[in-house]
Amino acid sequence: MELRQIKYFIEVAKREHVTEAADALHVAQSAVSRQIFNLEEELGVDLFIRKGRTVKLTPVGKVFLERMIHAMNVIDNATQVVNEYLDPEKGVIHIGFPSSLTTYILPTAISAFRERYPDVQFSLSQYAYRGLTEAVASGDVNIALLGPVPTNLKDMEGTVLFNENMVALLPANHPLANKSSIALYELKEDSFVLFPEGFILRELVVKACMQIGFEPKVSFEGEDIDTIKGLVSAGLGVSIIPEITLVDTLPRETVMIPIKEPKFTRTVGMVVPTNRQLLPTEKLFYDFLQNYFAHLENF
Repeated sequence: MELRQIKYFIEVAKREHVTEAADALHVAQSAVSRQIFNLEEELGVDLFIRKGRTVKLTPVGKVFLERMIHAMNVIDNATQVVNEYLDPEKGVIHIGFPSSLTTYILPTAISAFRERYPDVQFSLSQYAYRGLTEAVASGDVNIALLGPVPTNLKDMEGTVLFNENMVALLPANHPLANKSSIALYELKEDSFVLFPEGFILRELVVKACMQIGFEPKVSFEGEDIDTIKGLVSAGLGVSIIPEITLVDTLPRETVMIPIKEPKFTRTVGMVVPTNRQLLPTEKLFYDFLQNYFAHLENF
């Protein structure tokens, strides 16, 4: 089994089309077909169901693809480790992140890090909350920034960088808009704008409301922070969102009001694997984040 065969196999499986895979690999279609045939001959099984140049993975092909993607991640990481040991300040950092950290936390941290290590490159991938831990587990990323920080993870470790407040975002003409702070229960009759079901920030808000005796009435949903802020700005409801998402970006015709009761916060931090080492450059960034936010917490 050759590395080239595995690369061709993964590309064909991803595109489900031999010619498109060949174009992406910049090789002849016949070369791809020949290598796939040789791989199947060596393994003694059919990896694809063929319909012309269009293909679908067989059941065993799906299992083989999963294992080969993992194997290629290991090989790529090993190659990168060698390069980074020669110069960790010129490596690549693979990070996963959710939409709630894109407006301030992630750009600020990366900008501060690159002032010290300007030659480091970043590979950034956005995921839904639960997709972040899955990406770390599969090796697609080695560091996931997220909030809240999960606990009791298999083969992963969570580190809290800081705690942040959840705040109310209200239309500017809301009856409570002039208050300096509010109790969450004061919003029990309002319509809410929240993330769809299955999103962790929705779960946090619903749980907090239920604990004080009401279930929020959700009138509209948005799959990212900017959409939610826009819907509140249009007067379509109120929302509860992380305070950090409003730094320098308070939408027009809205007000941000702290929640005094109950105390409503979330942890923000990172998850890394425990069953494999971070690459040298990633370890630099991991240590930097802990020191950076520890320093901010002191002020």
